Amino acid sequence: MNLTSALSLLLISSAAAFAPSQRTQPAFASKTSLFQSTATQFDLNEYLLAKKGPIEAALAASIVSTEPQTKKICESMLYSLMAGGKRIRPVLCLAACEMFDGSDEKAMPAAVALEMIHTMSLIHDDLPAMDDDDLRRGKPTNHVLYGEDVAILAGDALLSDAFKHVALHTKGVDPVRVLDVVVRLGVSVGPKGLAGGQVMDLECEGKQGVSLEDLRWIHTHKTATLLQVAVASGAILGGATPEEVAACEVFALNIGLAFQVADDILDVTASTEDLGKTAGKDEDTDKTTYPKLLGLDGAKAEAQRLVDVAKAALEPFGERAVALNAIADYIIDRKN
Repeated sequence: MNLTSALSLLLISSAAAFAPSQRTQPAFASKTSLFQSTATQFDLNEYLLAKKGPIEAALAASIVSTEPQTKKICESMLYSLMAGGKRIRPVLCLAACEMFDGSDEKAMPAAVALEMIHTMSLIHDDLPAMDDDDLRRGKPTNHVLYGEDVAILAGDALLSDAFKHVALHTKGVDPVRVLDVVVRLGVSVGPKGLAGGQVMDLECEGKQGVSLEDLRWIHTHKTATLLQVAVASGAILGGATPEEVAACEVFALNIGLAFQVADDILDVTASTEDLGKTAGKDEDTDKTTYPKLLGLDGAKAEAQRLVDVAKAALEPFGERAVALNAIADYIIDRKN
């Protein structure tokens, strides 16, 4: 079945629907899994290091200028894409695929696409019309080096290349599943994703009476949605059933919100040097944050609550979820 046929099938049977496999319970055996060891023996640093090299290589190879006219735009795209960072979204995608006995090769194109989309959001977020920041990951932001015009276009190009990358480079996976991932990526950056969350975030700057419910809506869509699609995509590409994907989404939604709570806490407690971006920015722009609504201790308790809910969703997968659970703990323990 080619991609066009898969699209027709989805339109007939409703988007993102596919027949459940015969596996109704998660299988726990995996000969090649890096997390066969018990949770107490699992070394997250070792796991992240093992993933980082292949991820960085795939990212570097994903953008190539093939003619002089594209040199500048490709240089701008690669500058931000290769500026470092934790690579949490790609790692989550690979770990979720691995949990269902899928290979890194199957999930790597989606992992790259996720980082392209995330990088686009950072480039645009730093623009003068948005958060107006000159520092990202300890380096000058894209528009500082290349100008606002090129930075905007570099973000646009990263976004469009993300979908192309998944469609062209995902191999050995049912096209229906590949298309499901493409659709989910599209939702994650639309009005109920990054774009909608960012608009609401901007509207709430300096606004009185912003509620905790408003804040959760903002960060469910601005931050958590992309982490949610990262885990769901990995699970889909690894062969998970719809029920298993749904459990993964519950996990990822909650760690996505915990990620934002941790970011809000770090903005108050960490230095610019530690963060790699301007500290205290939320207070300067009068943003509503979790520490502002809940207090610092309340925000820390909320982050832990969200992680606990997330990990509970993965209990049916036992030790096969050890990598994802370790990342959940890391998200609220990190220092930048």
